[in-house]
Amino acid sequence: MNKTTKAKYDLATRMLKVDISIDEVALMSGLTIDEIEKLKAGIEPEEIMTINGSQEGMAHIAWALCNPGDVVLTPNPGYPIFSIGPSLCGADVRTYPLYRENGFLPKLSDIPEETAKAAKYMLVSYPLNPVCATANDAFYEELIAFAKKYNIIILHDNAYSDIIYGGREGKSFLSYEGAKEVGVEFYSLSKSYNLTGARISFVIGNQKIVDKFRSVRTQFDYGVFLPLQYGAAAALNGPQDAVVAQCEEYERRNQAFCGGLRSIGWDVPDSEGTMFVWAPVPKGHGTSEEFCMELMEKAGVIVTPGASFGPHGEGYVRFALVLPPEKIKEVVEAIRRSGL
Repeated sequence: MNKTTKAKYDLATRMLKVDISIDEVALMSGLTIDEIEKLKAGIEPEEIMTINGSQEGMAHIAWALCNPGDVVLTPNPGYPIFSIGPSLCGADVRTYPLYRENGFLPKLSDIPEETAKAAKYMLVSYPLNPVCATANDAFYEELIAFAKKYNIIILHDNAYSDIIYGGREGKSFLSYEGAKEVGVEFYSLSKSYNLTGARISFVIGNQKIVDKFRSVRTQFDYGVFLPLQYGAAAALNGPQDAVVAQCEEYERRNQAFCGGLRSIGWDVPDSEGTMFVWAPVPKGHGTSEEFCMELMEKAGVIVTPGASFGPHGEGYVRFALVLPPEKIKEVVEAIRRSGL
């Protein structure tokens, strides 16, 4: 599939997630009715539910899937709500380690057999905040086979698929064969469309899982405010130039920052995706928290200690790419002058 055809399918896929006629989708995407019918066959209304932001969804889905004491697998390091959500309902949260040597991908074969058999669900997220890594096709195929073997539900957080670098392709977990049999995916409009304050996202995938989650959410939420849903529909159906431009801007920041740090002797690899950079703490600077304080006091730069994302985050700090490239150069210079 060439880039032009892929762009048409991507647009049609986004439009089919909201209530728009097939004729309108065909007109706006450039695909034929037959092509859209085949595409639509993979998405049913009952398999989608709006939520008040992916973080809210992550916090509450455990209540639909777990009983107290059930085993849940989450990444370490990982975004805090991944583990906090199931902890709130009394689940037995067991983390799987992510190491730089393995591209920050889990070694599924290293998960103890007893743990795999007991696990109710496994939370996976790529591109992953905070480690800024992406996953390849082979990993997802292995993950789906692993889930089927041990009857584990997969929850995939896909918040950053539109912010990905180096020519990599942001994919949906559900685009892989067999994925919908074993799990669901969370998609956030906060990152791609800058709708953070609107708190609107959706979960999509296995209907049984979505139905269970819906039955719980109806007890404390009556749905997303309708004007916000219209705003989300407009974002998904409108021109995607701004999404592409934003990704390109983040990639320029990523290159300016990581390249700048390497130029002053700090070996920081380029981020593969997300709006962050995961940097190893230089030797001789103590813990990640100690280094954060030192960086703030000596260079005036504020970062997040890696230990905030789990024990395996120790030895790293996370930078946010919130400044334009010209300002990032000033940050790099401030770090250089600090002598750290």
